[in-house]
Amino acid sequence: MSVVARQGFKYSIIGYIGFLLGTVSAIFIFPNDFEFYGKLRYILPTAEMLVPFVVLGISYSNVKFFHTVERDGKKQNMLSLSLLTVFINFLIFTVVFFILPYFYPKFRHSEAWRIKEMILPLILILSFCAIFNKYTSNYKRIVVSNIFDNLFPKIANLGAFCLFYYFALSQKIAFAFFFGIFALMLFGYIYYTNKLEKIHLDFNTDYFKKNNLWKEFFNYSFFGFLGTFGNYLAINSFMIGEFMGMEEVGIYSVLYALISLISIPQLGLFNISAPIINKTLADGDMEELDRFHKKTSLSLYFLGAVLFSCIMVGFPYLTQFMPKNGTMLREYEPVVWIWGSAVLIDLATGFNGNIISLSKYYRFNIFVMLLLAGLTIGLNYYFIKNTDLKLIGIALSTAISLSVYNVIKIIFNYIIFKVSPLSIEMIFVSIICTLAITVAIVLPNFNSNLINLVYKPIVVLALIYVGNYFTRIFPIEDYLNMKFIRSIFKF
Repeated sequence: MSVVARQGFKYSIIGYIGFLLGTVSAIFIFPNDFEFYGKLRYILPTAEMLVPFVVLGISYSNVKFFHTVERDGKKQNMLSLSLLTVFINFLIFTVVFFILPYFYPKFRHSEAWRIKEMILPLILILSFCAIFNKYTSNYKRIVVSNIFDNLFPKIANLGAFCLFYYFALSQKIAFAFFFGIFALMLFGYIYYTNKLEKIHLDFNTDYFKKNNLWKEFFNYSFFGFLGTFGNYLAINSFMIGEFMGMEEVGIYSVLYALISLISIPQLGLFNISAPIINKTLADGDMEELDRFHKKTSLSLYFLGAVLFSCIMVGFPYLTQFMPKNGTMLREYEPVVWIWGSAVLIDLATGFNGNIISLSKYYRFNIFVMLLLAGLTIGLNYYFIKNTDLKLIGIALSTAISLSVYNVIKIIFNYIIFKVSPLSIEMIFVSIICTLAITVAIVLPNFNSNLINLVYKPIVVLALIYVGNYFTRIFPIEDYLNMKFIRSIFKF
């Protein structure tokens, strides 16, 4: 079994462990106090939204130029200068942050200003982590980084919430624990990177000055930076917190924790596939890229559709096991349907964005990412100010902007590269899953919510398995054998 399959599968396993931790917390713990949980969930997305202004796309250049600097023995030089540049950028960003209120006085009344003591240090930590994350992905080792990026934030949220709600400690102590977990994550990244290859700090600039490589490096970084504005999840959390309140942020975050199960395999596969995409583009092998694109997209869509189907039929019964605020989540069931469908569309388009960003047309990615950010902000503002839909409006905004974003990329890649993620098999997947959901919904309910929660998803899985058995859409047998299972334990 290839390193891509092993690392991708291990990455997904870590993702599911993180999902289990997050889901259990979302169901049984966080609904006890949406207000405080909303504060925790406001801090991290806001910091993530501001991180690109510090990193400025340098993390992406650590992938793009890795093979060049590796050939010349300058990997450590690139890593060192990247970290130094990020630190300098952070100092400049901090100065601008504190000067901004003098030009825009209303900024002092924002939530971001009120909790700046938490947000600013977190931005620096996450910026360094972004560099190490992309740098280590060049070694086709993404499992450990996924532990940091997936599990640590959930531990931070859960630990801080428990300290505040169950142990009745102050918010300051809870926030200190929250911040400490991310500091530990940074030290973990440093240790792991050093284990892969001993870190030798080299701040000499001669190599990058030669042949003006630094111009090419920073040019790519700058356009990569412009392409990071499409983080609609962070935008949503920030705007919900500023215009609706922290309780709504908490509800939104719990719903996101449930829906995020659908897209877990996507992240691992994209990180490990980036070097493969880069190679096929360099070789000009569009036929292989199209084959890999369709195969990957179908796999992601099939798995996502299966998980989405189970969530749909089980969600109404799942809310019955939540604390007192579970009924509030039940009222927002349309959010799960709308948002989940948007995520499925995103999965079906595969790694469209990766193809564009790793090609000479990477500047186009900026256009679509800015379009996504603009649509998200504009539609969010419209639904917040002109309707009473609240979080349902946010879900509609996300679905519309994400769909437009993906359609544009599909058209572009087909015209330029003659590659497409779409295949006829996806239609059969949609039909099978729709029928499975319909049958499970119309089946009679038992008096026990636990029985309904278990048996209806099982019915969905059984029907999808039967449908796949006859249509042969997804090669399940390739993943349900001892050879593959043994291979995933070979680190």
